[in-house]
Amino acid sequence: MSGKTSVETVIVVGAGIMGLSLSWALAKRGVKVRLFDQGPIPNPVSSSFDEHRINRHAYGKLNGYARLMPDAFRAWDALWADLGVRHYEETGGIYVLRHEDDWYDNTTRQLAELGVPCKELSATEVADRLPVLNPDGIFRAVEVGGSGLLFPRRILTDLVVHLTLMGVELNAFTPVQSVDPEAGKITTDKGVEEADKVIVAAGAWISRLVPELDGVAVPSRQAVLYLAPPPTLMKSWQSAPVVVVREKEAGLYCLPPRCGTRLKIGDHRFSLTGNPDEDRMATDDDIAPIWAAMQKAYRNVDDYRIIDPKACFYTVTDDETFRLVQPGARGFAISACSGHGFKLAPLIASGVVQAVLEDRPTAEVATWAAGLEEQPLPLF
Repeated sequence: MSGKTSVETVIVVGAGIMGLSLSWALAKRGVKVRLFDQGPIPNPVSSSFDEHRINRHAYGKLNGYARLMPDAFRAWDALWADLGVRHYEETGGIYVLRHEDDWYDNTTRQLAELGVPCKELSATEVADRLPVLNPDGIFRAVEVGGSGLLFPRRILTDLVVHLTLMGVELNAFTPVQSVDPEAGKITTDKGVEEADKVIVAAGAWISRLVPELDGVAVPSRQAVLYLAPPPTLMKSWQSAPVVVVREKEAGLYCLPPRCGTRLKIGDHRFSLTGNPDEDRMATDDDIAPIWAAMQKAYRNVDDYRIIDPKACFYTVTDDETFRLVQPGARGFAISACSGHGFKLAPLIASGVVQAVLEDRPTAEVATWAAGLEEQPLPLF
């Protein structure tokens, strides 16, 4: 949708992947965008700033997001076309199930509906494909298509350059102290700024500026480990797909070293604690549960070396969905949940822009962004 709008100026607060994607979608509609961030742009303390992230169609119990993923991939394709470069590598994925639940039946049904390849692997196939795995306790292994790696640092950097070419005004090192969503104003230490509309996309800091999301979008300290595997296993890792190990006690996601990135392993359990102003070095307490889970899932873990233990802050909602709210006539806020924030950002931003520019009711877009609509919005 690219029609004219009566909204001429929009302030975006937060320059993570969502704020940058919003700025891109707005600028494509001819809107003058002013983007504010408390630090550099892109900001290395944002949860978006990372070496690689998973993109996938398989979505477990979250059927609504599985339905959104074809459009999410099309949104990335639209961004690649604008940037003139594709920061994505198709790797496929293998899910290793170490306990029985409804993930398999639900996911295979989703992928069949989407036309995405999916097949169960034999024990021999698992050993051949992933010699790094500990075979003990594997209940089932499933290979899926429609999965790969996004490269966030490259995406963010190229987006910043592209937004400058599109005329977006970038205001780095300008913390926003308060937002007036009724008047379309923000207050910074440099004064009061006003636009036709304001959108807050401030990640783990969002509830400080939008009281409606306090206690709803909860900051959650999460840890990931960058690792040097033993030299004898490096080639196996370099050819590996994305690997997700599912257990009752913990779930590990593993991103192989591709295109100049390092091996990364993290867990999906939400801490629901922490202050996003904390530093980004993972502590021993952050590392311990990941290492314990790795000891069960992989061979020879004691031969791996932790070379960069990182912490980041997601926002987490009770049902793991995006929240779009309109706390005032001229103000909006969008909060992601967990890793959805990156893989879905260009798509969700395009939907949020429809609400901001009054193409669609905010409530309708909010329902869609939460994955609750059977039919997606017509965006791509």
